[in-house]
Amino acid sequence: MINDISPHIFRAYDIRGLYNKDIFPMTFYHIGTSVGTYIKQDLGGKHLTVGCDIRRSSPPLVHSFIAGVTSIGIDVLFTGTTSFGQTLFTGWKNNQDLISFVTASHLPPEWNGIKFYYGDGVGLPEEELIKIRDYTLENRKTLSDWQQIGSVTQIESNDIYTQFFKDRCNFKNKLKVAIDCGGASMTLSAPEVFANVGLEVIPVFCQPDPLFSQRPSDPKPQNLNVLVNKVRQNNCDFGVAFDGDGDRSVIVDNLGMILSADQTGIVIGKHGNLKKGTVIVNVECSKAVKEQLEPLGYKIKQIPVGHTFLTLEAKKEHSPLGIESSGHLIITNYFLFDDAIVVPLKIAEILDNTKSSLSEIVKEIPIYPTKKEEIPCPDEIKFHVIDKLKNELSSEYSDINVMDGIRIDLDNGWVLIRCSNTSPVIRLTTEADSEKIVNEITTEFKKKTEEIIKQVKNN
Repeated sequence: MINDISPHIFRAYDIRGLYNKDIFPMTFYHIGTSVGTYIKQDLGGKHLTVGCDIRRSSPPLVHSFIAGVTSIGIDVLFTGTTSFGQTLFTGWKNNQDLISFVTASHLPPEWNGIKFYYGDGVGLPEEELIKIRDYTLENRKTLSDWQQIGSVTQIESNDIYTQFFKDRCNFKNKLKVAIDCGGASMTLSAPEVFANVGLEVIPVFCQPDPLFSQRPSDPKPQNLNVLVNKVRQNNCDFGVAFDGDGDRSVIVDNLGMILSADQTGIVIGKHGNLKKGTVIVNVECSKAVKEQLEPLGYKIKQIPVGHTFLTLEAKKEHSPLGIESSGHLIITNYFLFDDAIVVPLKIAEILDNTKSSLSEIVKEIPIYPTKKEEIPCPDEIKFHVIDKLKNELSSEYSDINVMDGIRIDLDNGWVLIRCSNTSPVIRLTTEADSEKIVNEITTEFKKKTEEIIKQVKNN
């Protein structure tokens, strides 16, 4: 056991922690030796692509990680500091065994971490990340001698990445798009790609800012006032905001309305000229997705929350589209991974092929009232509470889904009750046909959950 590595940095979808508190360059060296061992022993491979986001702590972490990987005898393609999508694209194009990206995504700049993907861009599932965790904590590795140390090749893929999108975008009209990169990693790719495919770019926070001092790296609606104003002031066709690493984007229509991931996914499904097939949605997605897309010939398949499930199921089902309520979307006629740049490019393609504005298209989509509640519940009992709720509610309701917490679909709405993976709370999400019904459903199931919490506490 390596005593100075905290097990809690290993999450369900990635590795993440505070720099110089939870994670250090030496931590990433040990993780690198574990990943090298995993590639060699579990994947039977020899090749890894890695890049890093724009944070100040990313260079020491990524170079320490590379030192660990190569010490096992794995060859590395290093994309340097760039966007998530460009690194994933490089690994995909070069048929790598594994792809890694050093980032803490949307978290503040004092955080950092690393994500892992197979060579086709599908996220590593939790059971594989557990292997890497165990290799790290148990210090299981076999270092290569000096003759077998892996090579490091720095690769510049800007041109081929940009050309990939130029080959797929043939716009007839000069669309005007406001791009909010938040000073983060997409500053290094998105403005160049958009300009090269023929879009007129209105930049917002498009200068590199590793401290995210102008706009937080999480593109929540309350952080997008500058973008919304730019769209309105410049009569843009639409706007887009990216998160810290560039695997999520948020679309703003021409009137300045911020679209949810569900609305954006519906627009793409209805107007994006996709092949018909199974659309992947997580259990938090709006019922509007099914209502709007099923009549067009799509099937809807629900999955647990988490972008890893999104890519895994999209590959399994040969899906044309995947929608994660947090903002991860995949359009598989590009590739399987969730490079956020494909979403605004697809929106631009849709607008280029219609006389309607984005706001007119969005008007077709119903917006149902939603409500979110956080119910305090100690970590040590919260999963037991959910299990007890499953047993009780399964006998009361017929349309119930327990793949990730408990989702109950009712005649006039639905409710989802699930544990937070990181906090001592149980989250309750409700959507219904009216505010009155939302409040009624929320009150009913919040009361049920609190009653079960009391029962479990008293046992």
